[in-house]
Amino acid sequence: MSTPAQIPVADSSRQLLRHSVATLAYRGGKALRGSFAEFADFHASETTRTPVQILAHIGDLLDWALSMAQGKQVWHNSSPLPWSVETARFFACLKAFDAYLGSGLPLNTSAEKLFQGPVADALTHVGQLMMLRRIAGAPPRGENYFVADIVAGRVGSEQSAPVKEFD
Repeated sequence: MSTPAQIPVADSSRQLLRHSVATLAYRGGKALRGSFAEFADFHASETTRTPVQILAHIGDLLDWALSMAQGKQVWHNSSPLPWSVETARFFACLKAFDAYLGSGLPLNTSAEKLFQGPVADALTHVGQLMMLRRIAGAPPRGENYFVADIVAGRVGSEQSAPVKEFD
């Protein structure tokens, strides 16, 4: 087994990207769990997207990331599906993208570009979902994410329990 200093730069970038995808799964899961049924269609204002529209967009971003990694560069603007279907799609897209990243197949673009585009955008949108939960009156508890048990490859809906939530 190699130590971090022995891992080639390309592999370390790919591992950091996989950890970022796992972070997206953890934080996204927190934003999605425990939301009330009407949250999907909550409007903070007339010009904002609803949570289900944001979640559909996140799914599109993750599909786009996978297509770029595979060398296809395909974008879709999906119409939002019911909340439970979009939630399942979120985790399915994470699993598909992470499986490709973990497969050893070549990335057809850099890990850095995949992070700065679709992954960072998806993280931003998870933050929007968290903010909308607060505005809608159903905020998840704050958490010290530095100590969270986030592991590359754990990208499904089942995540570790929070280590340190705030009161």
